[in-house]
Amino acid sequence: MARTDIARRVYNHTWKLDPIVRSLLDTDFYKLLMLQMIWGMYPKVDATFTLINRTTSVRLADEIDEGELREQLDHARTLRFSKKEMIWLGGNTFYGRKQIFEPEFLAWLEDFRLPDYELTKRDGQYELSFPGPWMYTTLWEIPALAIINELRSRAAMRSFGQFALDVLYARAKAKMWAKTERLKALPGIRISDFGTRRRHSFLWQRWCVEALKEGIGEAFTGTSNVLLAMDNDLEALGTNAHELPMVFAALANSVEELRQAPYKVLQDWQRYYGGNLLIVLPDTFGTAAFLRDAPDWIADWTGFRPDSAPPIEGGEKILSWWREKGKDPKQKLLIFSDGLEVETIEETYKHFRGKVRMSFGWGTNLTNDFEGCAPTETNSLDAISLVCKVSEANGRPAVKLSDNPAKSTGDEKEIKRYLRIFGEKDRVRQLVKV
Repeated sequence: MARTDIARRVYNHTWKLDPIVRSLLDTDFYKLLMLQMIWGMYPKVDATFTLINRTTSVRLADEIDEGELREQLDHARTLRFSKKEMIWLGGNTFYGRKQIFEPEFLAWLEDFRLPDYELTKRDGQYELSFPGPWMYTTLWEIPALAIINELRSRAAMRSFGQFALDVLYARAKAKMWAKTERLKALPGIRISDFGTRRRHSFLWQRWCVEALKEGIGEAFTGTSNVLLAMDNDLEALGTNAHELPMVFAALANSVEELRQAPYKVLQDWQRYYGGNLLIVLPDTFGTAAFLRDAPDWIADWTGFRPDSAPPIEGGEKILSWWREKGKDPKQKLLIFSDGLEVETIEETYKHFRGKVRMSFGWGTNLTNDFEGCAPTETNSLDAISLVCKVSEANGRPAVKLSDNPAKSTGDEKEIKRYLRIFGEKDRVRQLVKV
């Protein structure tokens, strides 16, 4: 397949609208898995998703033109799943299982379209939200983040000439390939691409995925991006995300229901999925609280994805919990995915090698590491910490506590209430870069 000259493509923006999101499959795989469960079990729940810029020093509304943002969001709303995409979703094997998506769900998905959005400006930031039925609004999260991040990249590069762009991408490619060579030196390493939501651009993510496929061979296990998985004959990877326990907790009618929300999610999840899709995401309301109250049956699940605690520290606590439950960690799986850089991957790999099966979901620092690559001094190409989280469900505020208080989201009064219920054990504030 002929490779796109990214620098020339960026330079030659001569058409009125160059769509950032060109397919509804340009999303993370776990979104489709969660959507099927939401569609099947919670079709009447409303959920609002809201943009949160944790890098407050970056004034997005000053960097990104509102008209361009609306054009891209409006274009995404015109998209439908194509016949080719529906055939692939219905006929492909995912996680070793055929027909993971029910025919009735796929029939509904054929007519899916993204719902409307609400956009305003305040104090140099965009206030962007997606209210409506959960089974529609959930699919806005990934394209919204991809659109804003790529518009920011385009704005930063607008003044670059063609040679400056050549230099920029040459340096970025060399930087990424150097990381690839380091990872290749780790026997048995398992790396996947988790970089859709905060990527520099779609074309750059595609280049990174293709480079990893060639550079580390079988050690590259696949990508969370469904479109890139289809186009590159790769495994589509992903399980579940924080939005599920956040919504379940918001809907709770008592303190006990709130405490049980993280486990109710998993009970519902295993009605739909099994095997390697039985991965626990424990940190929505704090990993310590999750492990403290977790029923024994969760120890039978395939693995955990520790997301906001330091990887070695968080991983060791999960290993200790497995041992307490009489399980051999060597038979279990840890998936590390929080702000990984090659040094973190190397350190974590060396620490856990031989103790547990592990894999690494490499995100922003794979698909958006342009720091120091521009031929002129700028930090406008540096990745920022941008998220799109559930802010309310059925009119009730939604909360995420996290193991890192800097990643907490939600109304301050609600956060304090959740902390009284779940506790603050092992929550340590850390700098969030991406």
